Amino acid sequence: MDILETIAALAALAQATRLDTFRLLISREPDGVPAGELARLMEVPQNTMSAHLAVLARAGLVKGERQSRSIIYRADLARFREVALYLLKDCCGGRPDICAPIIADLTPCCPAKVASHD
Repeated sequence: MDILETIAALAALAQATRLDTFRLLISREPDGVPAGELARLMEVPQNTMSAHLAVLARAGLVKGERQSRSIIYRADLARFREVALYLLKDCCGGRPDICAPIIADLTPCCPAKVASHD
């Protein structure tokens, strides 16, 4: 991930409908959402949603997969991770105590499963 790719991803998310669409796709992982349903859920015309999805796809934040007559869109969580890591790289000048609250805020949504050693 470089600065231009990061800027493209952030620019793609710097619009309300695209940001809300991306957040919706994240909430629907790993199943994804058909393009028509996305337009309905976001209450925008299908051609408008198509344009928004194209911007997100060019930035690498979403992927579409054709299934029969529909295209199912999914958030590209690996790419989003790259963006977040780029932003946090060299976080806080090497002072983990400053970065700890940021990392703690990121983990409650998806707590890691601890393997039991019974």
